[in-house]
Amino acid sequence: MLPSLGQQALVSIMAHLVFIALTWWTLQGVHIEKILKPNRVFQARLFYILLTIAIGSTVGNFFLDYLSWAKQLPFIFGGE
Repeated sequence: MLPSLGQQALVSIMAHLVFIALTWWTLQGVHIEKILKPNRVFQARLFYILLTIAIGSTVGNFFLDYLSWAKQLPFIFGGE
């Protein structure tokens, strides 16, 4: 039971980190600076970081939920 929980925790951490990094890379191609006030560098960077975490975590949660649901599908047919 405990090794399974450890594996699940590792997969969750890795999935979130991968999707946060992928989101950061993707947001670098978007010119969000145009909608921000000029000379607000710190706020702009913080906005990028918070937006990246929010989107990456949401996508990571979706991925992990989907993986969990896929593992539960055999129970529809009474399998173990």
